Amino acid sequence: MSPPDVSVVIVSYNTRELTLDGLRRLLDSRTSDVGFDVTVVDNASSDGSADAIAAEFPEVRLLRVPVNVGWGRGVNRGVAASTGRYVLLLNPDAAPVGHPVDELFRFAQAHPRHGIYTGRTLHADGTDDMYCCWGLPSLRGYVGFATGLGSVSGWFNPEGLPGYDRQSVREVPAVSGCCMLVERGLFDRLGGFDPIYFLYSDDIDLCTRAAALGASPVVVPSASVIHVGGASSSSEGQRIKILRGKATYVRRHWSPAKARLALGLMATGVGLRAAAKTVLGRDRSRGVDWTAVWRARRTWQAGWPEVDEPRPPHSALLEQAPTAM
Repeated sequence: MSPPDVSVVIVSYNTRELTLDGLRRLLDSRTSDVGFDVTVVDNASSDGSADAIAAEFPEVRLLRVPVNVGWGRGVNRGVAASTGRYVLLLNPDAAPVGHPVDELFRFAQAHPRHGIYTGRTLHADGTDDMYCCWGLPSLRGYVGFATGLGSVSGWFNPEGLPGYDRQSVREVPAVSGCCMLVERGLFDRLGGFDPIYFLYSDDIDLCTRAAALGASPVVVPSASVIHVGGASSSSEGQRIKILRGKATYVRRHWSPAKARLALGLMATGVGLRAAAKTVLGRDRSRGVDWTAVWRARRTWQAGWPEVDEPRPPHSALLEQAPTAM
């Protein structure tokens, strides 16, 4: 039997109802034009997710991981178990709108040089949540975070790609792993996701390394999903994980001196936000307890710890590899 056009890989952790609803919508979106199979990697959920998936969707390949290995390592396991010509990474809280698998696959077939593709990620009301793509981390962006200027000036928030409305095709530096189509050969050459990342910035790391191979990630607005976002993380816990991912990225890709500067700017931004609440009595935390994030600064500044799995090639090594895709 020939491999499917696309293998969809979903990593699930304690998101039972979201995962079940997403799978129903995904399978309902299937057409006769593009063949795809589905693999769900369950990261030791305690809410009965795995049993519920197995009972309702016997056609879905289910991998039960005995411990929570994080998102990127879970994806790597799901991709290794699948055979599709392309792999589509889909969050359990990302519900398909229309036929995103078909749209992404057709665009990839017509424009193979990009290697990595994403669609629009939407709020429930159909408006863009602005999280489908990103600029790469930069010192300017960290200055914006440290000073608060990033919330009032797009120039100080280059990661947010200000001015791009996500409704037109555009090459971007990085796309979100919430909905990411990757050509399998490219994924294999990259060695998959760097296993050091437990969560967050792993998708930006992959896109950074892919660019060294000549990939040009692109937004395909005809494909879209409704994205709940943060379904398996609490506010300050999520923020700490995000900062750990960012710290890991700068340590991986930047010089030691530049990385130290970035970490200092992150700490400044967190400290000022904590002070605004505890000293000045102003609460602009939007649900995040910044004092808790500040107290955890040694944890997140250290980044994610190394794990006992092979590390993929560093971007500097990838730059020496052939760039034909």
